[in-house]
Amino acid sequence: MRPYLRSLLRVALAAGITLFTVAATAASAEDFYKGKTIRIIVGSAPGGGFDTYARLVARHIGKHIPGAPRTLVTSMTGAGNLIAANYMYNKAKPDGLTIGHWVGTLVLQQVLGNKRVQFDARKFEWITVPKPSYTACIVAKDSGITNVEQWLAAEKPLKLGGMGPGSSISDIPRLVGAITPVPYQLIEGYGGAARIRLAIEKREVFGGCWSPDVILSFWPKRIPGELNFVVQVGVGRHPRLAGVPNIVELAKTEEQRQLANVVGRNAHEILRAFSLPPGTPKDRVELLRKAFAATFKDPELMAEAKKANLIINPIRGTRVVEAVNEFFQLDPELMVKLKDILVPKR
Repeated sequence: MRPYLRSLLRVALAAGITLFTVAATAASAEDFYKGKTIRIIVGSAPGGGFDTYARLVARHIGKHIPGAPRTLVTSMTGAGNLIAANYMYNKAKPDGLTIGHWVGTLVLQQVLGNKRVQFDARKFEWITVPKPSYTACIVAKDSGITNVEQWLAAEKPLKLGGMGPGSSISDIPRLVGAITPVPYQLIEGYGGAARIRLAIEKREVFGGCWSPDVILSFWPKRIPGELNFVVQVGVGRHPRLAGVPNIVELAKTEEQRQLANVVGRNAHEILRAFSLPPGTPKDRVELLRKAFAATFKDPELMAEAKKANLIINPIRGTRVVEAVNEFFQLDPELMVKLKDILVPKR
């Protein structure tokens, strides 16, 4: 046989093997997922941002998974999402049927040595993040505070609703209080943003810090005015909060700026991550990454997100992995400072 014919034959065989492998993998996945139910476990209470994004995904992702499985969203609240995160690591079956959606800032709690953290974030299979995240503090006007300058000048502590260490809802007030002399009292134990919203409505507390996109969806006609954003954390300023200062801008020292940047970046890239338990088969990890990517391009999902004022700007799973690993390479001296701020002493 002539050399060029042998080359053509090898290319044809290789292509045939590749097509056969792809077809076999698809068939295998369809056999596995057909008739099954994928469960998305949310670490926060129903009605908040995590629950909203999880349910948005659940309504559409089945179309993009071979076998068209059903999808069920369940809440597993407590300890600032830590119960859900620990469950995903230690008890959830690594079969591709259980997906976690809990606050990624808990990764920093592991790095800082919080003994209640019972997972190694580097061993999770990270799927994606639906959008970069900011955190902003909203305050009721009848507290006497409508901007950060008034908060700095306040004589009484501002009561803020919190969840627990590791959640951005609790970590951001602690960070703001460490970088600036604002007086505040953090009331923890709320199951999520939706419950803090109710607490603000009842004036059990006068404010809280979580996603501005979710906050704006809660009170679209009462901001600004009755409720006002006073400070934010993230990378730069949120596009819809151009007039609200970032905590980095209020820092007086280089160390304070570094602390703010670490927490801000953590929230920005991994706060809303979807993940799978360690040991999930790699082919199912990749299948679900592709399914999420397709879902976030689905015209029906995008139309629904636009109507609900939800931002869809996904971060790929491989980048989430890199972001998680970066937190294990931070300066040790800086980590000591952060631990003093964010990890409870008790």
